[in-house]
Amino acid sequence: MTTPVCTSASNAAAPATQTLAYPSFASFMRARQPVLLRTARSLTGNPSDAEDLLQTALTKTFVAWERIQDHGALDGYVRRALVNTRTSQWRKRKVDEFACDEVPEPEPLPAGDDPAEQQALRDAMWRAVMRLPARQRAMVVLRYYEDLSEVQTAEVLGVSVGTVKSAVSRALGKLRDDPELGVVRS
Repeated sequence: MTTPVCTSASNAAAPATQTLAYPSFASFMRARQPVLLRTARSLTGNPSDAEDLLQTALTKTFVAWERIQDHGALDGYVRRALVNTRTSQWRKRKVDEFACDEVPEPEPLPAGDDPAEQQALRDAMWRAVMRLPARQRAMVVLRYYEDLSEVQTAEVLGVSVGTVKSAVSRALGKLRDDPELGVVRS
């Protein structure tokens, strides 16, 4: 047997002096929102969409708050509103794909723009930088990865600008001669 949710279902089934489990909609929402949000997340798969879905379902519940007699069935009422709202959203979604006679081919990438090759070069470069002595590595990272000037690099490391220039020059020479980078460049 089901419990009547709305007053229009059956006034005789509920006693006249029924105590409400939740004295106000706000108290219900504060108490049950985390549980209902988990349900909404399971319906949408996206936290942001779940929050929007729950907000819509709670709005519908607020509108019907005065008609709901059995506050023990509020969770079921909101869950049904969640499912119905999600189903309506799914039915109204816009389809952005259209059938066509020919399958469009993507434009080929220019020779030097292959993402796999670029990533291989970045990885090889980083391994080569990691093989530099600590002081040279710090200067190269500050100059070229952090994009600091020679003066700023000298200030950060507490050395003279000339020391930065000479150490970076030696480090770049080592990077040019690195055998792993030579294989990637060719």
